[in-house]
Amino acid sequence: MKFKTKELVNYQTNSIVSSVLLDEDCGSLTIFAFDQGQKLSEHTAPYDAFIQIIEGHAEITIQGEKHLLDEGDSIILPANKPHAVNASKRFKMLLFMIKK
Repeated sequence: MKFKTKELVNYQTNSIVSSVLLDEDCGSLTIFAFDQGQKLSEHTAPYDAFIQIIEGHAEITIQGEKHLLDEGDSIILPANKPHAVNASKRFKMLLFMIKK
């Protein structure tokens, strides 16, 4: 099945929209659409994760260090390290959660 990844989820005003594309024992793949001003507050996860920005621009903070990502950029979130996501402008991302 062929598809355009960033068309799998749509923005909603004042919301974060997500859709789980895969959920397996080894990990998961979720697509997100963040409207401007939305954020995920600082938290940790028990697994490593890989984020790829597929539209727009995002601010990802890992252990207090801000990373500005543009469309096509990727970043790894280490397991058990505090991180947060901020949408100063709307953006879409893929989140690959890698379970060990």
